[in-house]
This record gives sequence, structure tokens and C-alpha cells, in this order.
Amino acid sequence: MVQAVRGMRDVLPAEAKRWHLIESTVHSILRQFTYEEIHLPLLEFTELFARGVGEATDIVEKEMYTLADRDGDSLSLRPEGTASCVRALQENGLLYNQTQKVFYSGPMFRYEKPQKGRYRQFYQVGAEAFGFVGPDIDAELISLGANFWRQLGLEKQVRLEINTLGSRQARQMYKKALVDYLTPKAGQLDEDSQRRLHTNPMRILDSKNEQTQAILAQAPDLSMFVDADSQAHFDELLELLQALDIHYVRKPNLVRGLDYYTDTVFEWVTDDLGAQGTICAGGRYNTLVEQLGGRPTPAAGFAMGLDRVLLLHEVVNQTAMNSAVDVYVCYSAPQFAAHAQKLGQWLREQDLGADTAALNVRVNMGGGNFKKQLKRADASHATWAILMGPDEVAAEQLTLKNLSDGQQVTLSKADVVGHLAGTGSN
Repeated sequence: MVQAVRGMRDVLPAEAKRWHLIESTVHSILRQFTYEEIHLPLLEFTELFARGVGEATDIVEKEMYTLADRDGDSLSLRPEGTASCVRALQENGLLYNQTQKVFYSGPMFRYEKPQKGRYRQFYQVGAEAFGFVGPDIDAELISLGANFWRQLGLEKQVRLEINTLGSRQARQMYKKALVDYLTPKAGQLDEDSQRRLHTNPMRILDSKNEQTQAILAQAPDLSMFVDADSQAHFDELLELLQALDIHYVRKPNLVRGLDYYTDTVFEWVTDDLGAQGTICAGGRYNTLVEQLGGRPTPAAGFAMGLDRVLLLHEVVNQTAMNSAVDVYVCYSAPQFAAHAQKLGQWLREQDLGADTAALNVRVNMGGGNFKKQLKRADASHATWAILMGPDEVAAEQLTLKNLSDGQQVTLSKADVVGHLAGTGSN
């Protein structure tokens, strides 16, 4: 039997319900903060990511799914969303001398070693803000994360880690000082760090190797290279976070893995998922628009890993999330199948009031007597069953059974809808 490609996974119905809860909650909060949704293509010219993400990053060097189309152009499945977002807004004239706040969601692709919480096709929700210079937008983006965790009941499982990289010039000066310090010690570094020393040296600060971390203990301090303007920006951001009652941890070695970051960087992390502890991360990238051919434009954003948030939500809420079936329609004989189908459609169309969602109605399929159909209704976790037999059809009535306590009552169609609305069907 053909199986799924390694690193790709199926999201089955039970998990998809939790997925929908998380994604719809996040989207709703983003809209409350007036971020507007955009949709981005899966395929982009490889050059976009080489220029935006950085040719020396692990993503571009080792992890992209790249192909040549029939015209010989090099295309890549998107490994992240920010570069694509900048390209889309710039191409459509939505950046220069404007402010924009947008969000997107969907799959990204990286050829990494698969493990729990890390997949080769993974899903992100990204939010990006353009044209805002001050730290207030940094604070808003971080506040979005705090709102996500509060609404999802995860606020006790996550913490905010934050740092500043300074300007691009400050980052370059620090990079040189770090390379000068590490080069004589290169032979003592772990294999990945030895490679990064000549390609992306600031990523060495992220190394989990104990010997490398011991060497880094005496490395130049990044904070000593941060320019005055960037430090003032960061100090004001921390004041805003305190005013918003958002707790944070200063992490002087937090640098993020992408070349486009400047100034603020942050991560929301958890200790409940093992090695894959970062569930949302972002920061400022004030030079990216210019790198991709646009005019200088201040920008900031984040990406949230839906797969990891889903895992964390399962850890905190271990109760299975069953399908939301409000009403299961049962009928006694095949000649009533059409009546049952029409009734199901009629119930779905009923207005139960502004505070009540439309009914989710399943009509029995596959025949069977009432006993068998009621077993199916129980298995579907329906709240109510409607029993339709010859007497009900003749009298234009319906028998409504509460599947939690077994109580049943026979009512007219109109009264059934009122009864469902009055008792809170959803």
C-alpha cells in the first residue's frame, strides 16, 4: 500500500476539529486587531527566498524543495511566508507610503529531519505589519500572541523570550567580532557550528551543544554592539509590555535563524513539547522590503506554528473533541428516507436566534431499525435524535429524544425548532 511521504502527515477528523478551533480563534483575534487576510501562492521563484531569507541560511542551503519548470525557471515551495508577503504587497503597490496590517495561513515546506512537532509540510499563521516605525507595533504583535494563549487556555504553558539585535550595521559589527573570537576555537565547536562559522555565524548562539555553549560563555556580548536608537526602541518596547502586563524573559543569545531580522526578536516558547518548544516567533525586519527591490519600509511580524500549538492544546486539553452533531434524524422505513432528507435540510436552514449557531444535522444513512439508528446517533455524539415513523409523518409531528437523559417529547415541526433553541442545541 502506498503511504504518505516522509515528513508529511494527515490531519484526521478528530484532530481537524481541534485544528479548526485553534485556527478560527487565532483568525478571529487577528481580525479584532484589524489585520486583513491575504492568500499567497505555494510556489515562488527561488530567488525570492535566496534574497529575502538569505543564501547562507540553513533553509536556503539545505531545506528548500526546489524544482525547474518547463521554461527552466527555478521555483521553490515556500519555506516561510514573510518573503512571499513582502513580494505580494510590493508587486501590487500596497507598501510605498502606506501602512498595512495583514495575515495569512497555510502550509510551508522544509526538508528537515521529521520528529514530533517538526514536519516537512507544516502549517503557519503569519501576521505582518508594514510602515510602522515605533515599538508600539512590536508590542501589538506580541500582544496578539498573549491574546491567542489566553483565549486557547494556554497562557500558563508559554513564556515570552525577547531580545534586540540592533540595526543591520550593528548586527554586522557584532558578526565580525563573533567570528574573530570563534575562529581560533573552531576545532572545538560542534559540526553544525563549524559550518555556520563561515555562513551564518550568529546562528551558533542557538547551538544546543554544551561544549559550544561553554565556549560562547566568553564570547562578545551582543548587547554591547546595539546602537543607541535601537536600544531606545527596545527600552520603550519593554515599557509597553510592562504596561500591558505581558511578562517576558530577556534572552541575550536570542537571534532567530533568518538573515532579515533587525532590532526586536521574540519567541513564545513552552517546556511541554520537548525539543520543539518554540510555538510562535518573530520580530522586526526593517531592511527586507529594500532587499527585495522596494523602497525602505519599516516592518515587523511573526509566524505561529499551528502543528505545535495543536500538540500543546492536546497536552492541556486531553479530552477528545467529538464531532458537533446537534440532531440525528432517524426514520422507521425506507419510504420515509426522502422525508428525512428534506427534514434535515429544513432544520439546517432554521434561524435559532442571533446567539445560537445553525444546527448541525446528520440524517441516518444505511437503513436499520430505530435501535440500530439510535446506536449510531450515540456514536456520533449527537445531542438530540428525531424519530420519524408513520404516525409522525401522518400527523406532521416529530418525536424529539434527548440522548443524554433519554427523555422524549412529540411536537410539531415549528415547536421542535423552538424547543431546540430554548434548550441550547449547540
